Amino acid sequence: MYDKDLYSEALHKVKNYLGFVYPGSDIESLALKLLMAMGLQEEIVAPKSHHNNWDERDIIAITYGDSFNQPQECPLKTLLLFLDTYLADTINSVHILPFYPYSSDDGFAVIDYRIVNDSLGDWRDINAIAKRYKLMSDLVINHCSSRSGWFENYKQRKEPGKDFFFEASVTEDLSQVVRPRTSDLLMKVQTLDGERHVWCTFGHDQVDFDFRNPAVLIEFVNIIRFYLEQGVKLFRLDAVAFIWKEIGSDCLNLPQTHEIIRLLRALIEYKDPHAVIITETNIPNRENLAYFGNANEAHVIYNFSLPPLLVHAMITSNCHYLKNWMMSMPPAQNGTAYLNFIASHDGIGLRPIEGILSESETDQLVNTMQSFGGQISWRALDKGRSKPYEVNISLFDAMRGTVKGPDCWQVERFMCAHAIMLALEGIPAIYIHSFLATGNDYEKLEHTGRNRSINRHKWDFAALESLLADNESQHAVVLSRLKQLINIRTRQPAFHPNATQFTLHLGDSVFAFWRQSQNRDQSIFAINNISDQPQVVPLCELNLIELDKWSDLISGQEYVDLDKSLELVPYQTVWLTNKLA
Repeated sequence: MYDKDLYSEALHKVKNYLGFVYPGSDIESLALKLLMAMGLQEEIVAPKSHHNNWDERDIIAITYGDSFNQPQECPLKTLLLFLDTYLADTINSVHILPFYPYSSDDGFAVIDYRIVNDSLGDWRDINAIAKRYKLMSDLVINHCSSRSGWFENYKQRKEPGKDFFFEASVTEDLSQVVRPRTSDLLMKVQTLDGERHVWCTFGHDQVDFDFRNPAVLIEFVNIIRFYLEQGVKLFRLDAVAFIWKEIGSDCLNLPQTHEIIRLLRALIEYKDPHAVIITETNIPNRENLAYFGNANEAHVIYNFSLPPLLVHAMITSNCHYLKNWMMSMPPAQNGTAYLNFIASHDGIGLRPIEGILSESETDQLVNTMQSFGGQISWRALDKGRSKPYEVNISLFDAMRGTVKGPDCWQVERFMCAHAIMLALEGIPAIYIHSFLATGNDYEKLEHTGRNRSINRHKWDFAALESLLADNESQHAVVLSRLKQLINIRTRQPAFHPNATQFTLHLGDSVFAFWRQSQNRDQSIFAINNISDQPQVVPLCELNLIELDKWSDLISGQEYVDLDKSLELVPYQTVWLTNKLA
């Protein structure tokens, strides 16, 4: 429905953002082009300020389009079969990692943004999933494949693409540029106009766009509109912190980057107020938090510090740093939320713990993960130096033991880590291989030679079904227990992503926090023994209201005598509540 006043409001807002990013340009003309690209001249709706497009029922599964395969069926159909068979009563959202044609990086070197990789299926398969689950899709916005049509046009000096990519000179001082890789930043390219050097933040098959050219922004707005029409509701802005470059700076988190995200949010909200922007910014914690803006930038940000800090706590039986970090995290305003995860298709990022763990403690984490079969990816520093960037390991194998070595508590430790993540403020996202207790894939690692392949296993669907039919297999046990835990979680108002949260201090081996529902009628004390030794927690230390009836949501045990204590076995979680839901 077209609303003239609302359109004028949107135009004014977009012009303000553009005036900061492109001073001196024809802002009026550019703003009109962007509104047209989003189709707002045809239909426009009023954004909902500080509105939560989520609640305690939201659980996201993260998966590749081809995580499951069987003969004579496209993988996206098999994925939907898996979701409907095993997770339909557990999750309501699915993040399908890049499903476009690509040349490398398992999808993140996109060749064509408007096509589904025919090895996975087609748009009809994506639409079928989007009808059953909230669909989260990647918008790989910083770079595309060196084999894309746009980059071919760049080399041939044709449109679209001629001015789409960021160029620099080898004589310029680029020493401040922050890199997540060790490859050369610039790649030499022969064009019809001679030799050029293009910017490649992540590697020479992933060529960075030049957002100084407004045509690039317009193109991505067109793509966003197309994705909305295909049923995408959640947009993961991949590597968005790098999109704006200025020679002489670190080219990370620049003000224009934040302004472009605000602009994209405004355009999306005027098109669909239920759509959500999620920024993927694997950077130190303080910088990551800035992507909330003033509830006018990302709706949701990844809680990147959580995976390394939680793994560190579990392997050291010490939650000191996890507690300190959590106390420093500001509550997300309504209309914004954290995305909590502890495993993903990448690895356990180490940049988000810079300034939180010491170098020796980070080394201890890295060394322990290596002893459990993990690999280490590196990033470049100045003067030819490098530093660990992430640990590549399956989360199930990361929970194999402690700094003392492997032990018998792997499954219990794994479940405790997920119980913590599920109870924290924010929206939980669970990697598909965590649901299945998938271990390190050494065969794929050897085949590809890429560290991240260790945690990107592809299941033969029939073989997986056989394993899940065996109730004693680690895969069946973990899937069953995780589903039970999630199904408890999704019924509790106190676990709403924006419900109140306070950290409790019950010693370094007990990680505990209090959640309270937004209407204040339900409290939950999430109490977790993160050690391989029994722990005792006097109930009096929790200051429970004696007039309420308290029971554990997980075990069902009631606690009548509040003068007694909780006796926690190793890695036990108690969700103590005054109201059963």
